[in-house]
Amino acid sequence: MADISSINVDELSDEQIRELLNRANEAGLTEDELIQMARLRGLSAPQAEKLQERIEKLNLNGSSGRSSSSSASKREPRKQGDLNEITQGIFKFQQDPTLKSEPSQIFGADLFYNKNRRLTFEPNLNLATPKTYILGAGDMIYVDIYGQSEKYYEATINPDGFAIIDNVGPISLSGKSIEEATGILKSRLSRYYQGLSGSNPNTFIQVTLGNVRTIKINLVGELRLPGTFTLSAFSSVFNALYAAGGPSENGTMRNIKLIRNGKLVQTIDIYDFLINGNANLNQQLQDQDVILVEPFEGRVTVEGEVKRPKIYEVKNGESFGQLLKYAGGFTDEAFQDRINVTRVSGKERAVSDIFKDQFSIFTVKGGDVYKVGKVLNRYSNRVQIKGAVFREGNYALTDGLTLKKLIENADGVRGEAYLERASILRTSADLSTEVISVNLREILEGSSPDIPLQREDVIRISSIYDLKEEVYVQITGEVSKPGTYPFSKQMTVEDLIIMAGGLREAANTKDIEISRRISEPEAGTFSVLVPVSVEIDFSQNGSTEILEPFDNVIIRRKPNFTLEKMVFIEGQVNSPGAFAVQSAKERVSDVIKRAGGLTAFAYAKGATLIRRTEYYNTESEQLRRQKNLIDLQEKLQYDPNHTEAQEMLLERLFKSLGNKDEVAKSAGESTAASEVKKETISGIVESKADISPIKIKEMEAVAIDLEKILNNPGSEFDLILEEGDIISIPRQLQTVRMRGDVVYPTTVRYDNLGGLKYYINRAGGFDNRANRKRTYVVYANGEVARTKSFLGIRAYPRIEPGAEIFVPTKGPRMPMRPGEIVGLTTGLATLVLIVTQINN
Repeated sequence: MADISSINVDELSDEQIRELLNRANEAGLTEDELIQMARLRGLSAPQAEKLQERIEKLNLNGSSGRSSSSSASKREPRKQGDLNEITQGIFKFQQDPTLKSEPSQIFGADLFYNKNRRLTFEPNLNLATPKTYILGAGDMIYVDIYGQSEKYYEATINPDGFAIIDNVGPISLSGKSIEEATGILKSRLSRYYQGLSGSNPNTFIQVTLGNVRTIKINLVGELRLPGTFTLSAFSSVFNALYAAGGPSENGTMRNIKLIRNGKLVQTIDIYDFLINGNANLNQQLQDQDVILVEPFEGRVTVEGEVKRPKIYEVKNGESFGQLLKYAGGFTDEAFQDRINVTRVSGKERAVSDIFKDQFSIFTVKGGDVYKVGKVLNRYSNRVQIKGAVFREGNYALTDGLTLKKLIENADGVRGEAYLERASILRTSADLSTEVISVNLREILEGSSPDIPLQREDVIRISSIYDLKEEVYVQITGEVSKPGTYPFSKQMTVEDLIIMAGGLREAANTKDIEISRRISEPEAGTFSVLVPVSVEIDFSQNGSTEILEPFDNVIIRRKPNFTLEKMVFIEGQVNSPGAFAVQSAKERVSDVIKRAGGLTAFAYAKGATLIRRTEYYNTESEQLRRQKNLIDLQEKLQYDPNHTEAQEMLLERLFKSLGNKDEVAKSAGESTAASEVKKETISGIVESKADISPIKIKEMEAVAIDLEKILNNPGSEFDLILEEGDIISIPRQLQTVRMRGDVVYPTTVRYDNLGGLKYYINRAGGFDNRANRKRTYVVYANGEVARTKSFLGIRAYPRIEPGAEIFVPTKGPRMPMRPGEIVGLTTGLATLVLIVTQINN
């Protein structure tokens, strides 16, 4: 709970004051009640006066206090709001630097003083007026006259102890209880209301408490925050202790004294509240009461297996049984028969034992350290059985328990139990162990004597599968689910194929091979190969070969089996689109013919063949099959009119295509050859510093001469088609494009009379750094022609429609260093000298 004793009202803005009052009104508090509650919570009197002045200056609507009107309808009951919620975000509280975040080891020390205090002992302002409440200066009382006569009075007891009643006069009520005050007021008011007196009254009186006064309480001794505190007159000793932060590390919690007018009124034992829940809140404080917290008398430490291992304060004459109650009793694993205690005795310490029958008579003493041990981690009557029985685990060692009876208690041995040999691990008194081997079959049959068991015996019955290697069979190749499968006796190849989901379309049923391990291999021999064949319908007419453990069934592909291959023609043909390749010898001219030939606008010289490289990520046959099945599944799924056969087909598809992650995974498959080539190229590039990085392409253009292909079908120009080929035939082209080191790279109209220089001139000519002799031309079909030189004469390549002319640059000019200049001039001088000598 927030501590507002250090709040400075001057630091609050007007907006914060308004927000504070709005929250108080929503909580049912008037302005006077808000200030009163703040004072009860520790706000100093000067700060409370400043807060009152700030509120009055704001001129807010609403009453600042109760009216003295005699109308009973204007009376309001005492209210209580949550000051924490009202002041949240407005008052800035400072954390006490002395407050410990870790809980104290002293029992009860965190009750009044904790980082997150939640138990505040705030008095309830809504409770009915206690008849024993003692009135004093500052208390407001409400007097109700009802019955034949009706009247309402409201009065505040002044510092002289009198309550001024309108038209009645002062009445001395200070120091009187509510019950006594009611009698006094009835006696005085009966003069004015005759119906109040007599044996049969018809008018009645009720006295209740209005605003509660504040009182000052002095807290001295071993407290965290000793001093004088302003509290509500409803406050108890616990309220006052909370305000002072509770007893300090040296303060007592068992003998707190309440002193009034120099006399001891009450002794408070906080343990009575913590253990029994008895707070004795009926004893209310009075003005100028003194609460004295003396130093503790004695403390003991309880360690080990108790529910609250802490430091406890003890009184003279308390027994260990009472101390054990403070500690919450033993835990479930505590050793309760004997408790060890270390006690200060004269000049040294002594160790004693407390036995269970002495708990109530052993007197505790300050400085004692009690250690409650744990039960031993051992069993007094345990035997264990493990292995091939139906109910493994721990069993009680009863009189006359034998091995055979224990197995019966475990519901017998399982079918795979190895009965020829079982073991008993026996522990001797010196904790050494020995193994006793027995023939379990003979004991169970009664041909061998039964074995009596001892404490901590561990019986282990092995399974026949524990004593040999786990066996399996494998299947690889053209099946739906290749992999490893459990071995069973009399299993055939057909059985294994069915377990693997059946054969794929490409499976060759006449060329199946079993790779079988050799039990005693000879040098250079690894396995035995057993050829078998099966029927496509898995009938009994196939192989009768029985599989053996660790067999690997290899199912190969049919010869020349392949899925359909597709090629594509786009552009200027009469029927462009996709075409299935009919045979392994189908050529470009064949598929052009199937497409209806070229259109009148086709430019044959610009035709290009786009072909996949070996690095193309080709779909596997399994992936393609699964994609087709998924497509079928989606069409059936959204068709509302299913036949019974279609329903069953859809169910099978959902079962076989359940794991779509495997479909996505198989999309990334690539051939081992392409991976090796990629790694080889990468290794060459890394080893050669002068080679630029090479970009691996999945598709590339192949230059073809479609005119020669169509004029000479089946010739060397007519290429054989491959899967995924794309033949692109453009319309008639009429432009030539210039690229590279020309003055103005551009695209110009094709002129059949113009040569390369003609088009270079149309682009502004060669640039200064142009490498003229390396100029080359790329034709529309992807073919490249370069400039040739002979005896200084350059022969430029021809130009055709759709061609692109590339003029490379000579690269940056490197400045000549002084050393190179000296070397060049020296070499020239030497050459001149040699020539001169030859002439001479």
